[in-house]
Amino acid sequence: MNMAVTQGLDLMPSPFAAGLDVWSQTTGRPGTPTYDSAAFAAFVPSDPDFDGCLEVQKVSATTRLRWMVELPITPGAYLRVRARVKGMAGVFPDVAVAAWVGNQGGTELTALPATGPATALTSYGEIVEISAIIGTGARAGVDMVWNTDARRAHFGLNLTGPTGGIIRIDDIIIEDVTNAYSADLLGVVDVLDYGAKGDGTTDDHAAFLAAISAAGTRRLLVPEGTFRIDSDLTIPGPVTFRGTLVMPDSALLILHHDFTLPAYEAALGNDVAGFRKGLQALFYTNQHIAFDMMGGRVNLTAPIDLRSLVGFDNANVHLVLQNGQLRAADVGNWDTVTTTRVATYNPANPFLLSGISNVAGIPVGARLSGVGVGREIYVRARNTAAGTLTLSQPLHGGAGTQNFTFERYQYLLDCSGFSNLSNFECRDIEFLCRGRASAVMLPEGGSITRFTDCDFDRPKDRGITSIGRGCQGLTVDRCQFASSQMPLRAQDRTVIAFNTNNNDAKIRNNRAVLWAHFGVMGGTGHIITGNHFFAGDDEAQGIRQAGLVLTDVNLKTTITGNYIDNCFIELSNEYAPEPNFSGGFSFGGLTVTGNIFIASGVAPWFNWIVLRPLGSGQFVQGLHVSGNVFRTVGNRIDRVDAVDTTFGSLDYTRFRNVIFDNNAYNGVDYPTESPCVVLHDQNTDATTWVVDTGDKLPFGGWARTVSSVVMEGRAQDASNATRYEMPYVEITQGPNSDRVNLRWPAATRGRAVVTVRVDRPL
Repeated sequence: MNMAVTQGLDLMPSPFAAGLDVWSQTTGRPGTPTYDSAAFAAFVPSDPDFDGCLEVQKVSATTRLRWMVELPITPGAYLRVRARVKGMAGVFPDVAVAAWVGNQGGTELTALPATGPATALTSYGEIVEISAIIGTGARAGVDMVWNTDARRAHFGLNLTGPTGGIIRIDDIIIEDVTNAYSADLLGVVDVLDYGAKGDGTTDDHAAFLAAISAAGTRRLLVPEGTFRIDSDLTIPGPVTFRGTLVMPDSALLILHHDFTLPAYEAALGNDVAGFRKGLQALFYTNQHIAFDMMGGRVNLTAPIDLRSLVGFDNANVHLVLQNGQLRAADVGNWDTVTTTRVATYNPANPFLLSGISNVAGIPVGARLSGVGVGREIYVRARNTAAGTLTLSQPLHGGAGTQNFTFERYQYLLDCSGFSNLSNFECRDIEFLCRGRASAVMLPEGGSITRFTDCDFDRPKDRGITSIGRGCQGLTVDRCQFASSQMPLRAQDRTVIAFNTNNNDAKIRNNRAVLWAHFGVMGGTGHIITGNHFFAGDDEAQGIRQAGLVLTDVNLKTTITGNYIDNCFIELSNEYAPEPNFSGGFSFGGLTVTGNIFIASGVAPWFNWIVLRPLGSGQFVQGLHVSGNVFRTVGNRIDRVDAVDTTFGSLDYTRFRNVIFDNNAYNGVDYPTESPCVVLHDQNTDATTWVVDTGDKLPFGGWARTVSSVVMEGRAQDASNATRYEMPYVEITQGPNSDRVNLRWPAATRGRAVVTVRVDRPL
């Protein structure tokens, strides 16, 4: 930069030989007395050292010399003022470069330094150079540092110290030395040039704004130092951070040009502070929908409380966190907070616990356990004044007062403070929990949270946790879930990959390794497809847990094309405050189609589809299991389906639309079928043919419908005559009601193909 070139300025003062009428005795401002009429000064045309020069006798405490031409002061530009002087007679004065400096309106800025370093003359005739550099940046070598209010100046010299001495002054030189500071930074605007201090104490916000305004499309430079910024700052263009910023948590930093973790890490000086500022900015910038970690790792020493970080609790715009790793650091407190309280539950108010002392000590997001409490029930909200807690799901244990335990897990990314957070997505994020922390807690309310191509690596307790209704439309696509409890026996594992409380989850193409449960799913309308979840161990006749737990009765859900490995699907009504059936829908609304089921080394009583009714009167209505492959490796099992009657049983008289068909069974003794096709051979003449379904009907159900009876070959009586009559059918026969009788008008023998259903289709 050169002001003579860029601004067309003539910086060089005229020589004294051209006249003294442009040299002021005071400030240099128009109308001030000049040296042309000064009795204490004169032009010397033939000094042997200086050629022409100005001779001045110091007659006052401060004798001033100012060029009356006003020079503009430009942020980022640096001027050097110098002159050669020598003492001629009398007492030696001190000599310094000096200036009058004013703002844009012409008002003198008396708070700014007006003189450079003073030089004491020590011998007669010795030539001494007096020099000072002036500019708006606190750079090395700058003698007079002005702020960006400085806009105009008159330069010259001051003589101070004892009076009476006589000195001679060669022509004053003013030159632009900006290139000495910015030759290697062409096209860069330095915040120091606009008044930033970088001392960690001064608020440099105004200086940054001035530099940003001046930069335009040029790159902003934040040089070495610690720059305190006390309020929101937006940098729209490119920026290079060699120094770091110190900002309060509430202050926003928005880097529009380079909205990435490396840029924020450079700005704040470490990964955690940079990540927090960048993620915070994501919720405020109107120019970006994604905060890109650029493959970077952030070592978290505490959970990221997203609600506190953002500062508001309602967000409904598509925002993406992508391409990086959040790692639970070795330091930091990730311990579970456990509390116990006495509380009262009333099914009439099914989501509320009441009568709780010191309810403020129970964290929102804590998991509830106790008698009659289903899996994955969390504290959704609390009312300190009323002493109540709002739960994510009802309890099934009925009314009563008891001790409940509350466990608050610690999550790398905790969104629980949001009353509504919608359309938030994590993409290509690895949650490296390392067995120290859980991964993500969803907001209390909201919808369409998405996890795409993410890794959930060894969460201590949970992968994705829903504590309320914020899982509406949850999408989990192409993610990896690796348990922290892989070495344990299957029955000893407690970690859970994810849970839902609301409807319409899409769980697709994921892989989950050795969890207690892959998913505990409340709500309905789920699509679960293309996943591989497995949970076995090396035990002989090992016990297995459910891979999927579906807790609403009428699900309108599909489980399609999954690889279900050493675990099972469980249907439960454990979120029902009144688990006895009293009307409406019961178990069903589910299709299980085209899946691979496999189990190895399991006990014979292992099953892949298990109903677990709580209470009485429940039944199955609308269950279609078709086109699946069931296969055991090693031990055989009895059957693929079962009813867990620990807390209740089914009403087999009410089965409707229950279909098990076109499945392949390998290593299964009693393949499940409904419609069940029985080839019955009656080798003796009888009026009653007892047709046994052979334990093939689903869930130990009853033979309630015979949809067809077809004679294969002719029916014959005792005299070998062909019988043309058709039998009538008696259903629900035998001690287990799983047989049907064919009643003939006369004793008959032959072969019948009988199709039996466990339900009434209408």
